[in-house]
Amino acid sequence: MQPIGSQDRRAEILRLATTTGLAGVEELSQRFGVTASTIRRDLARLTADGRLARTYGGAMALAAHPESSLRQRTGEAYAQKRAIARWAAARVRPGETVLLDAGSTVGALAHELRTVKDLTVATTGLTALHELADVETLHVECLGGTLRPLSQAFVGPLTEAALERMTFDRVFLSADGVTADGGICEADLRQTRLKELMARRATHLYVLAHAAKLGRAPFHAWAALPPGWTLVTDWEAATEQERPFTERGVRVVRAEPVEELVPPPGPPTP
Repeated sequence: MQPIGSQDRRAEILRLATTTGLAGVEELSQRFGVTASTIRRDLARLTADGRLARTYGGAMALAAHPESSLRQRTGEAYAQKRAIARWAAARVRPGETVLLDAGSTVGALAHELRTVKDLTVATTGLTALHELADVETLHVECLGGTLRPLSQAFVGPLTEAALERMTFDRVFLSADGVTADGGICEADLRQTRLKELMARRATHLYVLAHAAKLGRAPFHAWAALPPGWTLVTDWEAATEQERPFTERGVRVVRAEPVEELVPPPGPPTP
């Protein structure tokens, strides 16, 4: 990035902190091609102006990122979520035991699993329960606990205690954001604690996240992931979004569009 004036640089720092949640001194120094001392002065000025809050090693936006409800998220990136769900469902084999996280993409996966025979599905999400409740060929376990209304997910010590009684062939996790170095980003520490425990119970671990979530850090609660997990995203993911993950040994899969969700071509131009 070409050097820019201090005023423009501070405006860009503020934008980055607002959109990603955090701004680190070293990262910003490399991004703008200036010294760490210059960045610290920028952050000090923005803090003094009441526009940022200083943290260890950087700063964060004062305005908290609002967590959208599951109902709001269900209609976002619909085709991408369906494609991710279709790919994930194709990994599941009859007779397996799988664990489904809460979330709209994992809810789409639950819909795809309705036709799999002799399957045991455990879940912490109401969406998956609603999708599978009437399927007599499946065995469904609800890992109940404290319900988070926004995410329609069970969390807390009762959920964690139930989780400790089972292991799984495959675990499918959702994410508000996911980064190569931090793992899964969520709004609530109870969510990230649970996701870490879920990840430890898996033979095969998948994180389902459409392209807009890659590299995002909208909140300040994190779930670290063990080595060997797979990131399942969609065809819109850019190479530069994927590279940090592949460099850390994460397998990245781009799900292809589902044909019936692709609009037919328009009439030929006269």
